[in-house]
Amino acid sequence: MKILVINGPNLNLLGKREISLYGKQSIEDILQSISKKYSCIMLDYLQSNIEGDLVNYLQDADQNYDGIILNAAAYTHTSIAIADAIAAIQTPVVEVHISNIFGREQERKTSLISANCIGSISGFGPASYELAVHFFNL
Repeated sequence: MKILVINGPNLNLLGKREISLYGKQSIEDILQSISKKYSCIMLDYLQSNIEGDLVNYLQDADQNYDGIILNAAAYTHTSIAIADAIAAIQTPVVEVHISNIFGREQERKTSLISANCIGSISGFGPASYELAVHFFNL
């Protein structure tokens, strides 16, 4: 099974930024831990701070992966383009957030992408990524 993890803006700073919200683990640490637990799954990873890159990643991944795990970060709340890209592809997408977006500022409580995702996982810290992998491994 092949899964692509796509992270949006500022998630390249995991482990360094707002540790009280996002934890001390880098994305490399998180993915390495998941890879050890799910050795039968091939995980690829892409990150960009640019909205158009995320759209391109989704389109390019279509039908080349069994699933996509997407943490669109701030674009979750603003990007109709990313929502449309998810709707346009056949590969299922799970929306992931490290923090509980529904327990945060008002502007973070709305997800423009979730309606086009197969499911959403929010608020379980770095384990949110593992829960998404677990779903695809069922």
